Amino acid sequence: MDRIEKREFVAELSTVFAETSMVVVTRNDGMTVADVTELRRKMRAAGASFKVAKNRLALLALDGTRFDGLKPLMKGPTAISWSQDPVAVAKAAVEFAKTNDKFVLLGGSLGTQVLDVSGVKALAELPSLDSLRAKLLGMLNTPATRIAGVLQAPAGQLARVFAAYADANKSSAA
Repeated sequence: MDRIEKREFVAELSTVFAETSMVVVTRNDGMTVADVTELRRKMRAAGASFKVAKNRLALLALDGTRFDGLKPLMKGPTAISWSQDPVAVAKAAVEFAKTNDKFVLLGGSLGTQVLDVSGVKALAELPSLDSLRAKLLGMLNTPATRIAGVLQAPAGQLARVFAAYADANKSSAA
């Protein structure tokens, strides 16, 4: 990388740190190209991104951001993953770490809150943002459905009574 590319890379990472809500730091020592490609595919499917970054450049990009607490984790062959949905990136990283022993979680940061490995794993066990939205919407719709059912029940009962009365009149008239 020449000097211009390094500046662009630091600027790109700074933008990422300014716009994202969750960053996970991992060690990827000994991973093959196929492993990294598979990891990137899984991260992309979860709505997250993965990048292997030179520590020195990542440290420059971390300066002055809310993810400043990640600096001690940036030693050795590290990579960073990020996402707007904090659960999605944590879940994708934890799931991949279960299947590949060369991919090791080091920690993460949810805004200014630095998380250790157990914190990232705990976050991964939470339902995703989309799942929580669906549950909330379901909870909001349930009372409306019940109210509609209760309001329709008396009308249905009246209709059945009238139908039974009409059937009784037909049979007695015949």
